[in-house]
Amino acid sequence: MRAETIQKIKTELLQLRKEAEKALEAFATKESGYANDFTSTFPDYGKENDENAQEVEQYSTNLATEQILEKNLRDIDTALKKIDQGTYGICKYCHKKIDEKRLLARPFSSSCIKCKNKLQKNQ
Repeated sequence: MRAETIQKIKTELLQLRKEAEKALEAFATKESGYANDFTSTFPDYGKENDENAQEVEQYSTNLATEQILEKNLRDIDTALKKIDQGTYGICKYCHKKIDEKRLLARPFSSSCIKCKNKLQKNQ
C-alpha cells in the first residue's frame, strides 16, 4: 500500500478515535489508569415512576453504546499500532493483504472480505 494511502487512513483513524471518545464522554466517565475504559453514568431525571423507567432505559442504552464504542476504540488503537509497526493491512486469519478499498471503507478492519464472510457463515 502506498505511504500516502496509509497516512490518509491513519488520519481518519485518529479522527474516528476522537469522535468515539467524544461520544463516550457525553454519557460516561473515563476510568483513570485504564486506556479506553469508560463507565456509564446513571441518569437522574427525577423521582416519579415514569422518570425512573426512563432512567433505566437510558442507562441500558448507554451501556450497550459504551461497549460498542470501547470495542471500536480498541480496534482503532490496534490498527494504529499496526501502522506504526508496518504490519497494517494484513488479515489476521489468512495473513494475506486486505484489499485497499476495504481498508478505506473501514480502516480498522483486521480481516479480509473472504475470511470475514467465512466467519459470518460459521456463526
